[in-house]
Amino acid sequence: MSRPASLLAVLTPTEVREFFPEPMLGQVARLAASHRLLDPTGIDTAALARELAATDPEVLLACWKTPLLPDALPPRLRYVCYVAGSVKRLVTRAHLERGLLVTNWGASISRTVAECALFHILACLRNTSHWAIAMHQPGHAAWKNGLTDARSLFGRTVGIHGFGPVARELVTLLKPWGCPITALAPDLTADLARAHGVERAASLEALFAENEIIVELAPLIPATTGVVTEKILRLIRPGGVFVNVGRGAVVDEAALLRLAQEKKIAIGLDVYTDEPLPAGSGFRALPHVNLTPHIAGPTIDRYPDAGAFALKNLRAYAEGRPLEAVITPEVYDFST
Repeated sequence: MSRPASLLAVLTPTEVREFFPEPMLGQVARLAASHRLLDPTGIDTAALARELAATDPEVLLACWKTPLLPDALPPRLRYVCYVAGSVKRLVTRAHLERGLLVTNWGASISRTVAECALFHILACLRNTSHWAIAMHQPGHAAWKNGLTDARSLFGRTVGIHGFGPVARELVTLLKPWGCPITALAPDLTADLARAHGVERAASLEALFAENEIIVELAPLIPATTGVVTEKILRLIRPGGVFVNVGRGAVVDEAALLRLAQEKKIAIGLDVYTDEPLPAGSGFRALPHVNLTPHIAGPTIDRYPDAGAFALKNLRAYAEGRPLEAVITPEVYDFST
């Protein structure tokens, strides 16, 4: 194995602890001839530029708290291994165009995000938010009254907007329920749909109108910002479910709130246009809306999955093998 000359890990103590518990951190350190760990707390792009110039690493290991890289990079820097997801907070398209090799966590967290989508689907069908509030009210003996408003997932038609790694994991998780699944994405070819056992929707309108459960997983790019309009949302049939664990701004959130207030559909949200969700948000007052605070993934116990994926890529780089989850300029353009 031909080791990189040097590796600079720009990680906070928390990021080190959560993503690279021992022996993983030691394995990272042994991959390069020289290794340095830098805590980015309080460091901006200018300060990072000075650190990079002084260290001149061949490999940079970065995470959420690493500031945006300077435009001018040190001469030896070849590879940036980003432990998290969206690299747009770290590198520019120009960096990629000039040949900088960048990877992110790829599909390593997709199953936990898909699991959260499944949780929201089930919570909406079972009216969990209503009962979580009603059953915990002091002095009130809340109980089912007549026909309880609870539904099963078995056999429900599911429409997925987007077909990246999370959507594909969700398809796998839904198999025990026997749900017919339709998806819509610009890169969803007939062969890919067939391989995953899904149908391709003819349009966004058809996706929302023809399925009982809609899961929003499209990336947030200029072409998708606000694409789920009130007109589209109102195509969901009464008694349907809308879940968003992708990106809040893909949806007209004001329109979604109006639908929520009409109580004709159940809604599960993990992402919002403004985060944290404002204290006065109308969504907070609606018991049939299931809310979580952008915790789909990775869950705290699964952070090491992303660390292990980064370590796998670092080893591949050291051995001259192909890397996974490479961010090309084209991937960059289509990423959130």
